[in-house]
Amino acid sequence: MSGKIESRLSELGITLPAANAPVANYLPYVRSGNLVNISGQITMENGELKFVGKLGKDYGVEEGQQAARLCALNLIAQLRAAIGDLDKVTRVVKLNAFVNSDPAFTDQPKVVNGASDTMVEIFGEAGKHARSAVGVASLPRGVAVEIDGVFEVA
Repeated sequence: MSGKIESRLSELGITLPAANAPVANYLPYVRSGNLVNISGQITMENGELKFVGKLGKDYGVEEGQQAARLCALNLIAQLRAAIGDLDKVTRVVKLNAFVNSDPAFTDQPKVVNGASDTMVEIFGEAGKHARSAVGVASLPRGVAVEIDGVFEVA
């Protein structure tokens, strides 16, 4: 594909990963009308788990932001699988982010900025979104971050 968003990805030196297959009885995405809901994406890269551990114990904010960015790229890969052409995206509506946190860690919003900044970097003004940044005691497979998202498409 050679649309505006694909060109933007190329300019930024970003290669989206292959969309991850679901590992249980759920769909990776569901389209309803002009909304695409993407199931939670974890820190998987080239079939390998990255960033396994807790923020505030195993990782600091900067590494957490890298983990959140990886989740964002996985969200966009799923979105491309769902709609084909990323130029159809009219708005990143909402991100729900879960941060595997040590009990004393309170910088979940700073961690999730890694995903939010990525959405704006790629989609521009349409990448600005509502979000939640929640600290949790654990996440699937022990990953540091998991993010799901809602996208509006034409």
